[in-house]
Amino acid sequence: MKVEVECATCILYRGYMEILEATSDQALQFRAVTALTRLLSREFKPTAVPAKLGTKRDRLVKKVTGNPDPYEKKKWLSNKRALELLPQAKKFVVAGSSPESRFRRACLCSMVGNIIEFDIPEHEFKFEDIGKLIQQAENDLALDEISQIHDAAKQAREILYLTDNAGEIAFDTLLVRELKNLGAYVTVAVKGKPIINDATIQDAKAVGMHEVADDLLSNGTDTVGLFLQECSKRFLSHYRSADLVVAKGMGYAETLTEVKLKVPHALLLRTKCQPVANYFGVSRGKNVAKLMT
Repeated sequence: MKVEVECATCILYRGYMEILEATSDQALQFRAVTALTRLLSREFKPTAVPAKLGTKRDRLVKKVTGNPDPYEKKKWLSNKRALELLPQAKKFVVAGSSPESRFRRACLCSMVGNIIEFDIPEHEFKFEDIGKLIQQAENDLALDEISQIHDAAKQAREILYLTDNAGEIAFDTLLVRELKNLGAYVTVAVKGKPIINDATIQDAKAVGMHEVADDLLSNGTDTVGLFLQECSKRFLSHYRSADLVVAKGMGYAETLTEVKLKVPHALLLRTKCQPVANYFGVSRGKNVAKLMT
């Protein structure tokens, strides 16, 4: 997926908000904003991929401010609030009348959890609304290939599950359980170092993912989405042996649509910005379940 003109606003705004999270030193804030505008001026062009620009932006902010994890407090809060809501989501899933229905409901919970992301222009959420959003998730499902994803999962022996945000990862435990119930060995991968509010090993353990997944690992790097050339050998081994990859969030959608895939990849996300919504031909603020082959 390539950038749209609107992406420039998002990259700059998110960078500015991250700088404020990273430091209260006005001199450092000024230096970081100046460096960010130079980055945007140099690299924003029609052939750019949003996730790649976002990665460069976040690395720049961390380097200039000296803060390796600007969203640390918000990630901690996201995990805490998500765990408080998890029993309600579990109840929704187990109410399914069949294994396929429970799988579908787990996918819906996972996509709703993808709303937990900060500082996207015009994207706002409240933790207290998540329960209601889960109940109406079917109505918000604008692109529905859950049945195809279910069929692919039933045939898979090894599944690699790529998580997105802290907090959201708590709801991912529900889908990982359902994938295991289909008979697959499920490996869950998180980011190797902090990037925006993406989940790391610390976040995964905070919500108990290590007790659910067959294996838990990091990808060894800090990128928005997936850049295979930067990933660890251990991650690449799992990625290359997987029969199905489940990828959460817009960053993976932006990067995986740029490469040739050797096995099916299931994208599960919430369209939190207009360019991503445009790419999938749906409205903003909708759930998307897409099986890429």
